[in-house]
Amino acid sequence: MQEGPQFTFLTDVIYKTWADKTAKEYKQHKGLKKENLRDNMTNKELIMSMLAELSTKEISEAVQPQTLDEHESVAKRGGGVARQARLKLEAETGKKLVSPQNAKQLRALAQNPVKKAGGKT
Repeated sequence: MQEGPQFTFLTDVIYKTWADKTAKEYKQHKGLKKENLRDNMTNKELIMSMLAELSTKEISEAVQPQTLDEHESVAKRGGGVARQARLKLEAETGKKLVSPQNAKQLRALAQNPVKKAGGKT
C-alpha cells in the first residue's frame, strides 16, 4: 500500500480499532491543530500505536492482502492486537491509556514534578 488516501484510511482504521479514535479525533482529544500526533503521545500511547502497526505489518506479510477490503481487514486485526493489550492494561491498572495530554503538557509535568509523600520528587 502506498502513501495517499488509502494509506490514510487504513491508518484511521488501525487507530480507531486500538484507541477508539481516528487520527483526527485523537488530535482533537489532545487539543492539537497542526502538530504531529505521534510527537504528542505518551510513551504508553506510542507503544500501543507501534504494537498496532507492527501487528498489522506482520499479519499483512502473512496473508498478503490484495484488495482494499482485505487491507482493511488486516488493519482491524493488527489494531485489535493493540486494543486487547490496551484493555488488559487498563483493567489491571484502573487507568485509561489514551490520554488528553499533549507534548507541551508532558514537558511541563517533567519540569515541575509534583512532590510525593515524604518530600521526595
